[in-house]
Amino acid sequence: MNHGPLIFLGVLVTFVMSWWGLIFAPQVQIGVQQNASLVDGIYPRPRAGLAEQGHHVYVANGCVQCHSQQVRQESYTFDVVLTAPGTNNEIVIRALGKIAPGINAGAVAAAATDQKPQTILTNVPQGVADDAQARLKKAGATAKTLFIPLGVDIARGWGSRLTVAADYLYDQPVQVGHSRLGPDLANYGQRAPSTKLILEHLYDPRLTMDKSLMPAHRYLFETKPVGKKPSPDALALTGKFAPPAGHEVVPKPEALQLVAYLQSLRASAPLFEAPASPAPQP
Repeated sequence: MNHGPLIFLGVLVTFVMSWWGLIFAPQVQIGVQQNASLVDGIYPRPRAGLAEQGHHVYVANGCVQCHSQQVRQESYTFDVVLTAPGTNNEIVIRALGKIAPGINAGAVAAAATDQKPQTILTNVPQGVADDAQARLKKAGATAKTLFIPLGVDIARGWGSRLTVAADYLYDQPVQVGHSRLGPDLANYGQRAPSTKLILEHLYDPRLTMDKSLMPAHRYLFETKPVGKKPSPDALALTGKFAPPAGHEVVPKPEALQLVAYLQSLRASAPLFEAPASPAPQP
C-alpha cells in the first residue's frame, strides 16, 4: 500500500498548524495593536528625539544582555474600598460588621468619602471582593474593588503591573531581554535618580554601587582640559575617579541620549489587559 499521500498530508497539516499557531494567530492578536486611549492622553506615546536616539545607543551597547524590560506578575488579589456610606448609616454599619468583623464599622463609615476612601478588606479572592461590594451596594453604600498584581518584580518596586505587548509598541527592536545581571528597566523612568547620578553610574558603576557587576562605559565620555569656565555637564569626580589636574570629564552626546532613553522608560499606565497597583495613600 502506498502511504506517500498520507505522509504528505500529515506533513502539510503539521506545517499549517505550526504556521497558524506561531505566526498567524499572534499577528491577529497583537499585529494590529494600537495606542490605548487614557484619561490623560494615549499610551504609549512616541519618544522624543533625544530618547529615541538613546534607544539606538542602548541597543548598540548590548544593554539587553544584562537588563530585561519585562515586569512579571505571578498572581493577583483584591482589596475592597468603601468610598461613600450612603444615607442609611445603621444598615451600612451592620453590613460592614458582617463583611469585615475586625474593623471599627462606625468609624470607617463616618470617615469614608470619595476624597478619603476606607479600605475594609485586603488581599481577598475576587469572589469575596465581589460579594462584599454587592452587599454594600444593597445597603445603599458605594464601594469598589481594587485589582492588586503580585509578584517578586512588583515587590521589588520594578513596576506596578505586568508588562504587556502594548508597552513595546514604539520599540524597534524590542529589548525584552532574558538575563537579569542588573535590575529590570521596564519602568526605570519612574524610579530613576537624577541625570547626574545616572551619568556617574554609566561612567563607572562603582561610583554609585561599590559591588556593581556592570562594566564602566567611559567611552561614552571624554576627558578634556577645563576651558575658561567648567562645563555644566562635567561629572563631579573625586579620589581615584578624578581626572588629571586641569581636566574635566564630560558626557558625549551618546551618553546624554542614553540617559534620556532610560528616563523615558515608564511602563506604568493602567491598561485593560494589565491593571496596575493603586498608588499608595498619603
